[in-house]
Amino acid sequence: MGKASKLLVLLAVFAIGLLTVSGPAMAGEYPDRPIKLTVSYSPGGATDFQARIVTMRAQTYLGQPIVIINKPGAGGMVGWNWFVTSASKDGYDLVAYNVPHFIAQSIVFPKKAKYNINNMEPIANWGTDPAVLVVPKDSPFNSVQDLVDYAKKNPGKVTFSGAGLYVGHHIALLQFQKSANIKTRYIPYKGGVPALLAVMSGEVMAGFNNTSDAFRSKDRLKILAVADLERNSFIPDVPTFKELGFAVDDASNNRRGIAVPKGTPPEIIKKLADTFVKMFNDKKVKGKMKLTGSGMKVLSREETQEMWKQTEATLQDVLKGLGDR
Repeated sequence: MGKASKLLVLLAVFAIGLLTVSGPAMAGEYPDRPIKLTVSYSPGGATDFQARIVTMRAQTYLGQPIVIINKPGAGGMVGWNWFVTSASKDGYDLVAYNVPHFIAQSIVFPKKAKYNINNMEPIANWGTDPAVLVVPKDSPFNSVQDLVDYAKKNPGKVTFSGAGLYVGHHIALLQFQKSANIKTRYIPYKGGVPALLAVMSGEVMAGFNNTSDAFRSKDRLKILAVADLERNSFIPDVPTFKELGFAVDDASNNRRGIAVPKGTPPEIIKKLADTFVKMFNDKKVKGKMKLTGSGMKVLSREETQEMWKQTEATLQDVLKGLGDR
Protein backbone atom coordinates (compact mmCIF):
# COMPACT_ATOMS: atom_id res chain seq x y z
CA MET A 1 0.00 0.00 0.00
CA GLY A 2 1.39 3.42 -1.00
CA LYS A 3 1.82 6.39 1.30
CA ALA A 4 -1.19 8.12 -0.24
CA SER A 5 -3.40 5.07 0.33
CA LYS A 6 -2.20 4.70 3.91
CA LEU A 7 -2.97 8.38 4.54
CA LEU A 8 -6.49 7.96 3.17
CA VAL A 9 -7.08 4.93 5.42
CA LEU A 10 -5.83 6.84 8.47
CA LEU A 11 -8.06 9.79 7.63
CA ALA A 12 -11.07 7.46 7.23
CA VAL A 13 -10.39 5.78 10.58
CA PHE A 14 -9.99 9.20 12.21
CA ALA A 15 -13.30 10.40 10.69
CA ILE A 16 -15.14 7.30 11.90
CA GLY A 17 -13.69 7.88 15.36
CA LEU A 18 -14.94 11.44 15.32
CA LEU A 19 -18.43 10.32 14.33
CA THR A 20 -18.46 7.71 17.07
CA VAL A 21 -17.47 10.25 19.70
CA SER A 22 -19.64 13.09 18.44
CA GLY A 23 -22.94 11.21 18.87
CA PRO A 24 -22.86 10.77 22.65
CA ALA A 25 -21.01 14.07 23.10
CA MET A 26 -23.72 15.97 21.27
CA ALA A 27 -26.44 14.14 23.20
CA GLY A 28 -24.59 14.92 26.43
CA GLU A 29 -24.68 18.65 25.70
CA TYR A 30 -28.48 18.75 25.94
CA PRO A 31 -29.83 21.00 27.30
CA ASP A 32 -27.58 23.98 26.59
CA ARG A 33 -30.28 26.66 26.97
CA PRO A 34 -33.51 27.19 28.94
CA ILE A 35 -36.41 24.82 28.23
CA LYS A 36 -39.98 26.01 27.65
CA LEU A 37 -42.94 24.30 29.31
CA THR A 38 -46.36 25.08 27.86
CA VAL A 39 -49.23 25.13 30.36
CA SER A 40 -52.62 25.10 28.64
CA TYR A 41 -54.36 26.88 31.51
CA SER A 42 -54.38 30.30 33.17
CA PRO A 43 -51.59 31.54 35.47
CA GLY A 44 -52.28 30.76 39.11
CA GLY A 45 -54.46 27.71 38.49
CA ALA A 46 -53.58 24.28 39.84
CA THR A 47 -51.74 23.11 36.71
CA ASP A 48 -49.72 26.31 36.43
CA PHE A 49 -49.13 26.51 40.18
CA GLN A 50 -47.94 22.92 40.44
CA ALA A 51 -45.88 23.06 37.23
CA ARG A 52 -43.86 25.87 38.76
CA ILE A 53 -43.27 23.87 41.93
CA VAL A 54 -42.25 20.58 40.28
CA THR A 55 -39.83 22.34 37.91
CA MET A 56 -38.32 24.75 40.46
CA ARG A 57 -35.25 22.49 40.81
CA ALA A 58 -34.62 22.19 37.07
CA GLN A 59 -31.34 24.12 37.24
CA THR A 60 -30.01 21.53 39.70
CA TYR A 61 -31.22 18.46 37.82
CA LEU A 62 -30.97 19.58 34.17
CA GLY A 63 -28.42 22.38 34.37
CA GLN A 64 -30.93 24.79 32.80
CA PRO A 65 -34.09 26.52 34.04
CA ILE A 66 -37.57 25.68 32.79
CA VAL A 67 -39.68 28.65 31.71
CA ILE A 68 -43.48 28.39 31.92
CA ILE A 69 -45.48 29.62 28.92
CA ASN A 70 -49.26 29.90 29.48
CA LYS A 71 -51.58 29.27 26.51
CA PRO A 72 -55.09 29.01 28.04
CA GLY A 73 -58.40 28.52 26.27
CA ALA A 74 -61.09 25.97 25.42
CA GLY A 75 -60.35 23.72 28.38
CA GLY A 76 -56.72 23.25 27.32
CA MET A 77 -57.44 22.81 23.61
CA VAL A 78 -55.70 26.04 22.54
CA GLY A 79 -52.41 25.13 24.18
CA TRP A 80 -52.39 21.44 23.29
CA ASN A 81 -53.36 22.11 19.65
CA TRP A 82 -50.51 24.59 19.37
CA PHE A 83 -48.14 22.12 20.95
CA VAL A 84 -48.75 19.15 18.66
CA THR A 85 -48.80 21.28 15.51
CA SER A 86 -46.09 23.87 16.20
CA ALA A 87 -43.77 22.90 19.06
CA SER A 88 -40.17 22.03 18.28
CA LYS A 89 -39.07 18.41 18.54
CA ASP A 90 -35.59 19.10 19.85
CA GLY A 91 -36.36 18.73 23.56
CA TYR A 92 -36.71 22.45 24.21
CA ASP A 93 -40.52 22.44 24.05
CA LEU A 94 -42.34 20.49 26.75
CA VAL A 95 -46.01 20.52 27.70
CA ALA A 96 -47.91 19.92 30.91
CA TYR A 97 -50.61 17.35 30.18
CA ASN A 98 -53.84 16.90 32.11
CA VAL A 99 -55.59 13.54 32.21
CA PRO A 100 -58.51 12.93 31.70
CA HIS A 101 -58.82 16.32 29.98
CA PHE A 102 -56.79 15.91 26.79
CA ILE A 103 -57.85 12.28 26.31
CA ALA A 104 -61.57 12.99 26.79
CA GLN A 105 -61.39 15.93 24.38
CA SER A 106 -59.65 13.80 21.76
CA ILE A 107 -62.54 11.31 22.02
CA VAL A 108 -65.40 13.84 21.99
CA PHE A 109 -63.87 16.36 19.55
CA PRO A 110 -61.66 14.27 17.23
CA LYS A 111 -61.61 16.99 14.53
CA LYS A 112 -61.10 20.02 16.78
CA ALA A 113 -58.60 18.37 19.11
CA LYS A 114 -55.44 17.71 17.10
CA TYR A 115 -53.87 15.85 20.03
CA ASN A 116 -54.27 12.33 21.37
CA ILE A 117 -52.24 9.68 23.18
CA ASN A 118 -50.49 8.79 19.92
CA ASN A 119 -48.95 12.15 19.02
CA MET A 120 -47.63 13.16 22.44
CA GLU A 121 -44.85 11.28 24.23
CA PRO A 122 -45.22 11.09 28.03
CA ILE A 123 -42.14 11.84 30.10
CA ALA A 124 -43.40 11.40 33.68
CA ASN A 125 -46.46 12.04 35.83
CA TRP A 126 -46.17 14.25 38.90
CA GLY A 127 -49.58 14.51 40.54
CA THR A 128 -53.14 13.53 41.28
CA ASP A 129 -55.89 16.05 42.03
CA PRO A 130 -59.49 14.76 42.41
CA ALA A 131 -62.45 16.95 41.51
CA VAL A 132 -64.56 18.32 44.36
CA LEU A 133 -68.05 19.81 44.46
CA VAL A 134 -67.91 23.32 45.92
CA VAL A 135 -70.47 26.04 46.71
CA PRO A 136 -70.08 29.60 48.05
CA LYS A 137 -69.52 30.03 51.78
CA ASP A 138 -72.96 31.65 52.18
CA SER A 139 -74.77 29.09 50.00
CA PRO A 140 -78.00 27.64 51.39
CA PHE A 141 -76.68 24.22 50.33
CA ASN A 142 -74.95 22.51 53.23
CA SER A 143 -74.86 19.05 51.68
CA VAL A 144 -75.00 17.35 48.31
CA GLN A 145 -78.54 16.24 49.09
CA ASP A 146 -79.60 19.87 49.68
CA LEU A 147 -78.37 20.73 46.19
CA VAL A 148 -80.02 17.66 44.63
CA ASP A 149 -83.37 18.42 46.27
CA TYR A 150 -83.28 22.00 44.98
CA ALA A 151 -82.19 20.94 41.47
CA LYS A 152 -85.06 18.46 41.22
CA LYS A 153 -87.56 21.17 42.09
CA ASN A 154 -85.85 23.69 39.76
CA PRO A 155 -84.59 21.84 36.64
CA GLY A 156 -81.81 23.70 34.83
CA LYS A 157 -81.59 26.48 37.41
CA VAL A 158 -78.47 25.35 39.26
CA THR A 159 -75.38 26.70 37.49
CA PHE A 160 -72.00 24.95 37.72
CA SER A 161 -68.57 26.26 36.80
CA GLY A 162 -65.56 24.23 35.66
CA ALA A 163 -62.26 24.69 33.84
CA GLY A 164 -63.62 23.97 30.34
CA LEU A 165 -65.38 21.33 28.29
CA TYR A 166 -64.61 17.66 28.99
CA VAL A 167 -62.03 18.42 31.62
CA GLY A 168 -62.24 16.39 34.84
CA HIS A 169 -64.65 18.94 36.36
CA HIS A 170 -67.10 18.51 33.49
CA ILE A 171 -66.86 14.72 33.55
CA ALA A 172 -67.54 14.69 37.32
CA LEU A 173 -70.62 16.87 36.81
CA LEU A 174 -71.92 14.66 34.01
CA GLN A 175 -71.56 11.58 36.22
CA PHE A 176 -73.20 13.38 39.13
CA GLN A 177 -76.14 14.62 37.02
CA LYS A 178 -76.78 11.16 35.65
CA SER A 179 -76.59 9.47 39.05
CA ALA A 180 -78.73 12.08 40.84
CA ASN A 181 -81.18 12.32 37.92
CA ILE A 182 -81.01 16.12 37.82
CA LYS A 183 -80.56 18.73 35.12
CA THR A 184 -78.14 21.62 35.69
CA ARG A 185 -76.36 24.20 33.54
CA TYR A 186 -72.60 23.93 33.04
CA ILE A 187 -70.58 27.10 32.36
CA PRO A 188 -67.01 26.40 31.17
CA TYR A 189 -64.29 28.89 32.15
CA LYS A 190 -60.71 29.32 30.89
CA GLY A 191 -59.17 27.58 33.87
CA GLY A 192 -59.58 26.46 37.45
CA VAL A 193 -58.96 29.90 38.99
CA PRO A 194 -61.68 31.81 37.11
CA ALA A 195 -64.02 28.86 37.63
CA LEU A 196 -63.35 28.92 41.38
CA LEU A 197 -63.68 32.70 41.58
CA ALA A 198 -67.08 32.36 39.90
CA VAL A 199 -68.19 30.13 42.78
CA MET A 200 -66.76 32.33 45.53
CA SER A 201 -68.32 35.48 44.06
CA GLY A 202 -71.73 33.86 43.60
CA GLU A 203 -71.58 34.20 39.83
CA VAL A 204 -72.57 30.52 39.74
CA MET A 205 -74.40 28.49 42.37
CA ALA A 206 -71.88 25.63 42.48
CA GLY A 207 -68.84 24.23 40.75
CA PHE A 208 -66.51 21.31 40.32
CA ASN A 209 -62.88 22.20 40.87
CA ASN A 210 -59.52 20.76 41.92
CA THR A 211 -58.95 19.52 45.45
CA SER A 212 -55.73 21.57 45.62
CA ASP A 213 -57.38 24.86 44.62
CA ALA A 214 -60.37 24.25 46.90
CA PHE A 215 -58.03 23.34 49.79
CA ARG A 216 -56.19 26.66 49.48
CA SER A 217 -59.52 28.53 49.39
CA LYS A 218 -61.41 26.42 51.92
CA ASP A 219 -62.16 29.40 54.18
CA ARG A 220 -64.18 30.97 51.36
CA LEU A 221 -66.02 27.84 50.23
CA LYS A 222 -68.01 24.84 51.32
CA ILE A 223 -66.56 21.59 49.95
CA LEU A 224 -69.46 19.13 49.79
CA ALA A 225 -67.99 15.99 48.21
CA VAL A 226 -64.94 14.56 46.46
CA ALA A 227 -65.07 12.60 43.18
CA ASP A 228 -62.73 9.77 44.09
CA LEU A 229 -62.81 6.22 45.41
CA GLU A 230 -61.66 7.25 48.87
CA ARG A 231 -61.45 10.39 50.98
CA ASN A 232 -58.61 12.82 50.38
CA SER A 233 -55.97 13.33 53.07
CA PHE A 234 -56.02 17.10 52.58
CA ILE A 235 -59.77 17.29 53.26
CA PRO A 236 -60.44 14.18 55.38
CA ASP A 237 -63.82 15.39 56.65
CA VAL A 238 -65.27 15.63 53.13
CA PRO A 239 -67.14 12.47 52.02
CA THR A 240 -66.84 10.85 48.61
CA PHE A 241 -69.86 10.80 46.30
CA LYS A 242 -69.83 7.02 46.63
CA GLU A 243 -70.30 7.33 50.40
CA LEU A 244 -73.30 9.55 49.77
CA GLY A 245 -74.88 7.06 47.38
CA PHE A 246 -74.00 8.67 44.03
CA ALA A 247 -72.28 6.77 41.20
CA VAL A 248 -69.37 9.15 40.73
CA ASP A 249 -66.00 7.38 40.59
CA ASP A 250 -62.42 8.54 39.93
CA ALA A 251 -62.75 8.89 36.13
CA SER A 252 -62.50 12.67 36.56
CA ASN A 253 -59.37 12.52 38.75
CA ASN A 254 -56.92 15.04 37.33
CA ARG A 255 -53.44 13.57 36.81
CA ARG A 256 -50.71 15.92 35.64
CA GLY A 257 -47.31 15.43 34.12
CA ILE A 258 -44.88 16.32 31.34
CA ALA A 259 -44.89 15.33 27.67
CA VAL A 260 -42.97 16.09 24.47
CA PRO A 261 -44.10 16.01 20.83
CA LYS A 262 -43.98 12.77 18.89
CA GLY A 263 -40.73 12.70 16.95
CA THR A 264 -38.51 13.99 19.76
CA PRO A 265 -35.22 12.02 19.66
CA PRO A 266 -35.30 8.91 21.89
CA GLU A 267 -32.06 9.82 23.67
CA ILE A 268 -33.58 13.15 24.74
CA ILE A 269 -36.80 11.44 25.84
CA LYS A 270 -34.78 9.00 27.96
CA LYS A 271 -32.74 11.75 29.57
CA LEU A 272 -35.85 13.76 30.40
CA ALA A 273 -37.74 10.70 31.67
CA ASP A 274 -34.90 9.69 34.00
CA THR A 275 -34.34 13.26 35.21
CA PHE A 276 -37.95 14.26 35.81
CA VAL A 277 -38.71 11.26 38.02
CA LYS A 278 -35.74 12.22 40.21
CA MET A 279 -36.78 15.88 40.22
CA PHE A 280 -40.40 15.10 41.12
CA ASN A 281 -39.15 12.99 44.05
CA ASP A 282 -36.93 15.79 45.34
CA LYS A 283 -37.64 16.46 49.05
CA LYS A 284 -38.03 20.21 48.52
CA VAL A 285 -40.47 19.66 45.67
CA LYS A 286 -42.54 17.17 47.67
CA GLY A 287 -42.53 19.43 50.71
CA LYS A 288 -43.77 22.46 48.76
CA MET A 289 -46.48 20.40 47.08
CA LYS A 290 -47.71 19.09 50.43
CA LEU A 291 -47.87 22.58 51.93
CA THR A 292 -50.15 23.70 49.11
CA GLY A 293 -52.56 20.77 49.28
CA SER A 294 -51.26 19.33 46.02
CA GLY A 295 -51.32 15.54 45.81
CA MET A 296 -48.35 13.75 44.27
CA LYS A 297 -48.35 10.56 42.22
CA VAL A 298 -44.99 10.12 40.54
CA LEU A 299 -45.06 7.70 37.62
CA SER A 300 -42.24 6.76 35.26
CA ARG A 301 -42.55 7.14 31.49
CA GLU A 302 -43.58 3.48 31.11
CA GLU A 303 -46.13 3.72 33.94
CA THR A 304 -47.52 6.92 32.44
CA GLN A 305 -47.84 5.32 29.00
CA GLU A 306 -49.89 2.52 30.58
CA MET A 307 -52.00 5.02 32.55
CA TRP A 308 -52.81 6.93 29.34
CA LYS A 309 -53.92 3.72 27.59
CA GLN A 310 -56.07 2.63 30.51
CA THR A 311 -57.63 6.09 30.84
CA GLU A 312 -58.52 6.19 27.16
CA ALA A 313 -60.24 2.78 27.41
CA THR A 314 -62.12 3.86 30.56
CA LEU A 315 -63.25 7.17 29.04
CA GLN A 316 -64.43 5.50 25.85
CA ASP A 317 -66.83 3.58 28.06
CA VAL A 318 -67.70 6.38 30.53
CA LEU A 319 -68.43 9.02 27.90
CA LYS A 320 -70.78 6.71 25.98
CA GLY A 321 -73.20 6.59 28.89
CA LEU A 322 -73.35 10.24 29.84
CA GLY A 323 -76.20 11.28 27.56
CA ASP A 324 -76.49 14.62 25.80
CA ARG A 325 -73.19 16.46 25.60
